[in-house]
Amino acid sequence: MKNTATTPATPPLLLEREGAIATLRFNRPEALNAIDVPMANAFLAAVQTVAADPAVRAVVLCGNGRGFMAGGDLATLRADPVQSAIDILTPLNAALLLLAQMNAPVVAQVHGVAAGAGLSLLLMADYVIAAEGTRLNLAYINLGTSCDVGASWALPRIVGVRQALEIALLGEAFTANDALRLGLVNRVVPAAELDSATAALAQRLASGPTLAYGAMKRLMRASMDHTLPEQLAAEKDAFVHCAGTEDFRAGVEAFHLRQSASFAGR
Repeated sequence: MKNTATTPATPPLLLEREGAIATLRFNRPEALNAIDVPMANAFLAAVQTVAADPAVRAVVLCGNGRGFMAGGDLATLRADPVQSAIDILTPLNAALLLLAQMNAPVVAQVHGVAAGAGLSLLLMADYVIAAEGTRLNLAYINLGTSCDVGASWALPRIVGVRQALEIALLGEAFTANDALRLGLVNRVVPAAELDSATAALAQRLASGPTLAYGAMKRLMRASMDHTLPEQLAAEKDAFVHCAGTEDFRAGVEAFHLRQSASFAGR
């Protein structure tokens, strides 16, 4: 983690739009995008803007410079550990809850380094693409602290409690390919292809059934907290709601046309 303070004139986070895709780009490259209070507040403000815009159908999280994110800013935390932690985590947590509630899928584009809160953030995304050569480390234990930004919720759900404890308690770095094997990322691509691979995926998601994506996100994330009867009821409610949408009608019609064409070609 870097100890460099944010330059006041430099926006700590950039919100970019290309059609239905919103990109939130962490912008403290001189500090490996370590999170300080201004960045945390800027992240929440950007997420609030995106969440309020129904035209956004996919969200990309990425970082400028040499890495995705190196965790919390040590200079900020050293100056006033308790209050700084509160001031950073309060907006970060609010932003994560908004992203989880959005229908639009959230894609993390990861390169260079993802440590501490950087790793926690990518764990909370719906899909993760990592560049070859990326180094990841939960890292909190190396600073004598427990984890934050949803890591204790997401990590056991992805890899199981035993593996999650190994990652958390040992605080060792691992590679993008290790992360792929563990299920922490979905794809690993050459660094030169990271931008194009992410753009293609985001465009595919942005062209899909956004309401159904949202329902699927909520069902999957709630499943481990529900009994089977509760989950079946939630699935029924979500399916009935989706069945009343234009996306569903269009999807059924498209499927019917593909089937008709397939039978006609036999």
